[in-house]
Amino acid sequence: MQPQVLVLGSANADLVVEVPHRPAGGETVLGSDARVLPGGKGANTAVAAARLGARVALTAAIGEDAHGDLLLTSLREAGVDTTAVRRATRPTGTALITVTPDGENSIVVSPGANATLTASDVDVTGAAVLVASLEIPLAVVEHAIAAAAAAGVRPILNLSPVAALAPETLAALDPLIVNEHEAAALGDLLALGCRSAIVTRGPAGATVLTPGGSVDLPAPQVTPVDTTGAGDAFAGALAAELAAGATLEAATGLAIEVASVSVTRPGAQPSYPARADLH
Repeated sequence: MQPQVLVLGSANADLVVEVPHRPAGGETVLGSDARVLPGGKGANTAVAAARLGARVALTAAIGEDAHGDLLLTSLREAGVDTTAVRRATRPTGTALITVTPDGENSIVVSPGANATLTASDVDVTGAAVLVASLEIPLAVVEHAIAAAAAAGVRPILNLSPVAALAPETLAALDPLIVNEHEAAALGDLLALGCRSAIVTRGPAGATVLTPGGSVDLPAPQVTPVDTTGAGDAFAGALAAELAAGATLEAATGLAIEVASVSVTRPGAQPSYPARADLH
């Protein structure tokens, strides 16, 4: 069965430590016991979409190691098709994450196997939506977006971490997703050439930008526990709803709700809600 949502992105093991505050240069901070959780922007996005009932496939690369096994188990338990998750000789990517008492995080990513993805790994056949992110080689992402646009597949890009994109890549995006800090650095998003854009604003919700204007959508007020992977939850939910035929504004509203639930629970993939968990 062909996927509704094809996700292209990283698959990492998240090594999470809770700390009282982020260490300054040269400072040592004692934290909690380390937790090893399944993560990575691609894997997170795929799990978030699958939890909402979408048919989802992930294109990614992992290592022949225990972290790779952890990721495959999490993906398959969520119902993600892992046929295109390739095992590489390099170790599975790793994200080193510190979480402070306010739920905010700082992350360092070691790409590992993610860096081995190539254009030949990408097949957009049959998908309604492609959603990609940038913890993998930029050339692979740009190839996939071009292939999606040529095949009539709706391309979505979560521009995290930020990178310079070719004009033809930007012109295909519907939407481009950035957070408010990235948006401030990029300037007028539609002037960059994308067909639509979404600026995520954390507890303030999100802004949808189209040639017809902008719409601010609020977020429910919650007490955050861990914001790790909230942006990926947003992207996965958005892709699932768009693939099901929702408008961009309606899909954004649902994505905000999913991300808001995710920050009230620890971890990334383990925090993502099923549709039955939503109000």
